[in-house]
Amino acid sequence: MKHVKVLGPGCKRCQATADMVHAEAAKLGIDIGLEKVTDYAAIAGYGIAATPGVVIDGKIVHAGGLPKPEDIAKWLQEE
Repeated sequence: MKHVKVLGPGCKRCQATADMVHAEAAKLGIDIGLEKVTDYAAIAGYGIAATPGVVIDGKIVHAGGLPKPEDIAKWLQEE
């Protein structure tokens, strides 16, 4: 199982990013656990300045703006 965190205050882009991650994981048949991190101190702890951010298995893979679906698919497939 991949552990995915979407970092952001809960804005529309953050929700859209979480939805995109769910959709890509389902399309690929990858089991994920998704957590939304909305606490500013926790987000700052990852060192990102722009949201939404995406962290997969502890690795920051994206920060700022909506990610591309093909990028999400690539990140989910990485070991």
